[in-house]
Amino acid sequence: MKKDDIRLMPISNGTVLDHLPVGAALKIVEILKLDKAKDAVTVAINTESARRGRKDLVFIEGKALTKKEIDRIGLIADHGTMNIIKNKEVKRKEKISLPKQATGLIKCINPKCITNIEKLATKFSLTEKPLKAKCHYCEKTISEEEIFKAIK
Repeated sequence: MKKDDIRLMPISNGTVLDHLPVGAALKIVEILKLDKAKDAVTVAINTESARRGRKDLVFIEGKALTKKEIDRIGLIADHGTMNIIKNKEVKRKEKISLPKQATGLIKCINPKCITNIEKLATKFSLTEKPLKAKCHYCEKTISEEEIFKAIK
């Protein structure tokens, strides 16, 4: 290691999100609603990656993610990796993937959609390449950029 190299410290227990698309890390911190006063989070943006060329990373000390949180992350970091860390060792490694359906994950951008009028969970079918979401109720199709802004 050279004098000017900076390396990330491993976490003892928690979750590491790796192989994230560049620019995804800060959005993930936002959608997970991590508490700046309580949660220990390390973010690496635009780091070198043998697999992707460049990548983001998120280290979250002391937190196990719920299925819903993982699905939210899948909307913006398809093909990333989630590592569960216990006692400084990787205990489980999983691929992050785009959910087949997004229920309660995305807010419909159509102001006339019933989900914006009544207390009804949103439901979207998703397509990959390009990423699009189609509302089950009003059939509004939203683009990848709109999805990123509408993640609940």
